[in-house]
Amino acid sequence: MKLALFDLDHTLIPMDSDHAWGQFTVTLGWRDAEDFGRANDVFYEHYKAGTLDIAEYVRFATAAIREQGMEKSIAAQARYMSDVVQKGIKKSALDLVRRHQAAGEEVIIVTATNEFVTRPIAKAFGVQHLIAIDLVHDANGLPTGEILGTPSFREGKVVRVEQWLAERGKTWGDVTQSTFYSDSINDLPLLEKVSHPVATNPDARLAAIAEARGWPQLNLFS
Repeated sequence: MKLALFDLDHTLIPMDSDHAWGQFTVTLGWRDAEDFGRANDVFYEHYKAGTLDIAEYVRFATAAIREQGMEKSIAAQARYMSDVVQKGIKKSALDLVRRHQAAGEEVIIVTATNEFVTRPIAKAFGVQHLIAIDLVHDANGLPTGEILGTPSFREGKVVRVEQWLAERGKTWGDVTQSTFYSDSINDLPLLEKVSHPVATNPDARLAAIAEARGWPQLNLFS
């Protein structure tokens, strides 16, 4: 088995999809622009620094969905895809994903953003397999704000890929080649696990590590 793993935010798309979704809910009047924007930016800075409390952030990021309900949220999600995300999907990123698919590799998007935001994006890339932060839902189908299982964040990405393999009766030992594309220092555990790490649109800290270790660096958005 050959795996091609992709981070999503700032790797395949030139934005943080969760941060952008939050800002989009502000434009809908679901959140106070000043208060929400300030909190959203603080969480994003913690993410970039590698100090994010993922459970706290998921509760914050899913609050609007809980308050507005699934019908309104799904309709807003469709507008978010067309108005924001689709405009950011670059041919270079689509072509890279398709090359791995054409080579017969199992392509998986592995992201620390929740499943509600990211599943339509994976579909837009033609990627069937998505490992994202799974959400606990109540009896009415609304997210409770809690995370289901292991969050696909930092070391959790390695765990979740191992779980994905186990569901198919496989282990890392059955993987003959593995590539992982990521921009973020947060993804160092999975980058160190695969056979072919690629620092993609890397942040400064990851770029320095890639340079020191001789990892290839790729810029999809220049």
